[in-house]
Amino acid sequence: MFTTLAARAAALPVAVVTGLCGGGGQQPAVRIDHRAPVITRDDIVIHAPLERIWRIQTDIGAWPSWQPDVTRTEWLTPGPLRTGSVFRWSVHGLSDITSTVREVRPPHRIVWGGPAQGITAVHVWTFTPVRDGVRVHTEESWAGAPVEAARPELQAALDASLDAWLHLLKARAEG
Repeated sequence: MFTTLAARAAALPVAVVTGLCGGGGQQPAVRIDHRAPVITRDDIVIHAPLERIWRIQTDIGAWPSWQPDVTRTEWLTPGPLRTGSVFRWSVHGLSDITSTVREVRPPHRIVWGGPAQGITAVHVWTFTPVRDGVRVHTEESWAGAPVEAARPELQAALDASLDAWLHLLKARAEG
């Protein structure tokens, strides 16, 4: 049985979830690699409650039910969602991608990433309430030798993947 990111986050004390450090200040946000050869940024406004969108996005066990390219998901880290939580998934024919949660601020921000087949990815998601819904912004960077060798093709693939993900998330949340 898959545990959702949302359920794991709900079990955390607020100070842990928001990344507050011992000195009372907030830790800097994790960012994509701005020097990476492949970077994609995309946005969409979803006309649904923020909590619903967050729940859908962070329920990795359900990703295959609304994202046809995601074929498998699995939690590798027991316990509540936190920085350092690890999950494995398969998408677009890439098997066993291991992603580590690098930041989580429910229901507004989640960052994950890690290496897969020589590509190091950082994926940032932000959720901002706006007048007519929630603006979902995503950005992802890819670096590594395979990216250097096939930059145009991988740029196009990442652009298409994130665009599809956003539209599928919108359809699921508004449906």
